[in-house]
Amino acid sequence: MAIAKKLGAALLLFGSLGGCATPGGNPADPLEPLNRSVFIFNDTVDGAIMKPVARGYRAVLPRFVRTGVTNFFSNLQDVWISVNDFLQGKVQQGVEDGSRFLFNSTFGLAGILDVASSWGLEKHDEDFGQTLGRWGVGTGAYLVLPILGPSTVRDGLGLLVDFQTDLVWRIDDVPVRNSLVTLRFIDRRANLLDTTNVLEEAALDKYAFVRDAWLQRRRNLVYDGNPPRERSESDEDSP
Repeated sequence: MAIAKKLGAALLLFGSLGGCATPGGNPADPLEPLNRSVFIFNDTVDGAIMKPVARGYRAVLPRFVRTGVTNFFSNLQDVWISVNDFLQGKVQQGVEDGSRFLFNSTFGLAGILDVASSWGLEKHDEDFGQTLGRWGVGTGAYLVLPILGPSTVRDGLGLLVDFQTDLVWRIDDVPVRNSLVTLRFIDRRANLLDTTNVLEEAALDKYAFVRDAWLQRRRNLVYDGNPPRERSESDEDSP
């Protein structure tokens, strides 16, 4: 896909620029001036378009309908989540996530109902960026991608693979595919409305807050909530 190739080239360019950045600031964010500019762009688009549409979506559709939409797309994700489980050596979890897709697709009416969770099969969150992290690939520079938001060089490259394996993006019927992609995006934004409202009220520097929270969350996801202790300057100075 042409967009994926262009995004991949841009990520590799950003990664090389990160190695040439001026020292100072957050070491995980050597491209901060550029990232802040993209963040402002994303925030402006979100305030002008995404958030109003998401609010309208939540106002018009009843909660049970929105829950069904969320469950439907979440069920499709379980296929790729299961593959990443196996790639990371999590065999039992891979079987469970594959079973989630099977049960929800049948007994859950194409995933609209999440019967698997009520049967004790917990929902997991795995993607190829996390798989790369489990394989020992470093995060690289922090990046803010246009529209897509926070990422890193590693997770951006993982995102390219995620796109290629996305069942919705692989639908041949273009109108159906675009409609489903748009619906999924709106549904996800609507589910984040309360979180972003709290963020706007609480954060003095929204960019830094989002960056630090996102990096910490991704680190926890890669290590399943038990990341190794990061070395501090005092550790490096000690014999």
